[in-house]
Parts: sequence; structure tokens; C-alpha cells
Amino acid sequence: MYISFEDFSKLSLKVGEIKEITPHPNADKLYVLRVSLGDKEIQLVAGIRKSYSSEELLGKQIVVLENLEPKVIRGVKSEGMLLAVCVEPGPVILIPEKKVIPGSPIA
Repeated sequence: MYISFEDFSKLSLKVGEIKEITPHPNADKLYVLRVSLGDKEIQLVAGIRKSYSSEELLGKQIVVLENLEPKVIRGVKSEGMLLAVCVEPGPVILIPEKKVIPGSPIA
């Protein structure tokens, strides 16, 4: 299925920097992440706990879909989505090749 360029341009993809990681209180596979987008911080719920330790994630830059409608996931609000490759044995998060300013747009 194709989408139009107009639909694609509605996506707000930005580089975020992980500032805080907490195990989700109601799910073994999920983390609750505080992510800086430069001018603001958002909270994400991400199913990457089996693939990454909190030590590996702290300070890491990631690609975030910022304008995804917020959802409550197992009782915790998620305000966006990090992008990852779905492979076995678990997800691999997408990261910029070089360090950039948090909030930088993906074009």
C-alpha cells in the first residue's frame, strides 16, 4: 500500500535523547523512557527491555515519532514511539550515525 507525500509529511520524526529509564511496573518486556526532544521531554513506553539494559540506553540518541496519538499502555501513558527494526531475537533501535542536537528533525 502506498501513501501520498502529503500523508508522509504529516509525520514528525525527530532525534531524541534518553534521559531516564524505568522498568514498566506492569510488564516485563517494557521500559518507560523520558526522552528529550530539545525544547520538551516526552514519555515513551517501549518493548525493548529484553534487548537492552538501562545502562545501554541512558544517554543514547534514538529516532522518535513525535506526533503519534498518545496511548495508555498497561496503565502508563506513551506520548510517541521510538523506531526499531523487528528482528530475532529482539528489536534493534535506530540511532543516528553521529551525535546531533536532540529535537533535530528527520528529513
